Amino acid sequence: MERRLEGKVALVTGASRGIGYAVAERLVAEGARVCVTARKPEPLAEAAAALGGPEVALGVAGKADDPEHQAEAVQRTISTFGSLDILVNNTGINPTFGPLLETETAAIRKVFEVNVFAAIAWVRHAHDAWLGKHGGAVVNMSSIAGLGSAPGLGAYAASKAALIHITGQLAVELAPNVRVNAVAPAVVKTQFATALYAGREDEVAAGYPLGRLGSPADVAGAVAFLASDDAGWITGQTLVIDGGITLVGKL
Repeated sequence: MERRLEGKVALVTGASRGIGYAVAERLVAEGARVCVTARKPEPLAEAAAALGGPEVALGVAGKADDPEHQAEAVQRTISTFGSLDILVNNTGINPTFGPLLETETAAIRKVFEVNVFAAIAWVRHAHDAWLGKHGGAVVNMSSIAGLGSAPGLGAYAASKAALIHITGQLAVELAPNVRVNAVAPAVVKTQFATALYAGREDEVAAGYPLGRLGSPADVAGAVAFLASDDAGWITGQTLVIDGGITLVGKL
């Protein structure tokens, strides 16, 4: 694999498993060193070890929407590896399912706290500590749910739509030194998305023109591209990674 991220340092939130871990794994494979975050210390420590241990991976546990955790993770990344060139805002939650008007306001607020406000805060910390002066790239994890109405997923979809808009907004505000892009996956086979395909994977996959659900590696490759110099003239864009499902009018 081409080591196009040689010498770069990345921070990937929500990376003890699933898409976040796959992204961190791909970045390391392309030459980067990474700081990974997650709420639970034990799985996070296991992930950091699997990524290659202290020489290439640092784990900092905490809640994604905790300002103290955000500041600590950014500072420890820089003090450990010497820079912070890439930020991947991967953390996302979806604790509710059902009609938006039947969803408790507190639950909607929590979704936005983690999926939107925390993402902005991570960019702010990274920008103030390193990116603003030295440049770099941000990749936000949106979803095809953010491209239109998503029955049962109203709060989550609205938060991901907001993140798509924020991606473009920050791309303009932080140019030319910092590029900001997003990816919008469809259903990817992870623990987070299990409820969307469990027990009926073949049926769900049949609706995709490419005939299968996504894998974390599918998303990781796209993130690595957007973080690399190969995407050096791309900013403010949301790359849809969906096996073709949106081409047939489905989200």
